[in-house]
Amino acid sequence: MRTQEAGAVAREGRSEAPSETAGGVQSLIRALSILDTLAESEDGLSLTALARAVGLPPSSAHRLLTTLQRKRFVRFEPGAMTWRVGVQAFVVGNAFARSREVVPFAMPFMRQLMDKTGETVNLYVPNDGQAICIAQVQSRQVIRAISRPGGTVPLQRSAAGKAMLARMGRGEVEDILSAHGRRDPEEASAVDPSKLRAEIEAVRARGFALDDEEVAPGLRCIAVPILDEHGAAQAAMSIAGPITRLTDQRLARLAGMVVAAGEAVTREFGGGGRGMR
Repeated sequence: MRTQEAGAVAREGRSEAPSETAGGVQSLIRALSILDTLAESEDGLSLTALARAVGLPPSSAHRLLTTLQRKRFVRFEPGAMTWRVGVQAFVVGNAFARSREVVPFAMPFMRQLMDKTGETVNLYVPNDGQAICIAQVQSRQVIRAISRPGGTVPLQRSAAGKAMLARMGRGEVEDILSAHGRRDPEEASAVDPSKLRAEIEAVRARGFALDDEEVAPGLRCIAVPILDEHGAAQAAMSIAGPITRLTDQRLARLAGMVVAAGEAVTREFGGGGRGMR
């Protein structure tokens, strides 16, 4: 630890709340908040910035960080004076990905799909109104779309999310809309529930879902669900790339490749039904 960080700890030591030592559960929650915050940072965070982000005194944050560091969940970079996620966090996250049985079934087809389309292929699972990327095969193109594993996109505005919504019951969709739908028309990310319902019906009819620059400007995605034996979506597989390559002229052919790959994964996974139809 460099002098600057040690000094920050010393300066803030007296501001620590008395409840800091009151029970291990609170410390665990705080440590997990630190991991969540570091996971969202591309360049790492200084002690001061991290403590501010999680709402802790630097002294408290530093104690938790050093504990996490001993178990290799975080690491400190002396040159940049920043904290980053450590290798053990990757090990645990990778164990989660392995626990989702669909990943080993999907990966060979994801590689084939990337070779055929030239675009990044992602595998998502639903969680609390979001779609979480759990596996990826990156495009070899210089300009490519990357939603790193562990990243999330909204179910309502992403191709993967809409593909999974289209395999849910209407009551479940309404519950998600009620809990997570943005209804304020002034919001840039607002989702009109009636338009989303109509789009989900269109997804069911054509067999694939689209994201036309809804998640990010210039990005287009095509997705299909991966179904279990009951015909419910356990995951969604998508290709993502710049709209200059995923053009209207190529859309039907690319969608056909994605649908075929999704159906192949569903069969290997032991799932039922054909696509979303």
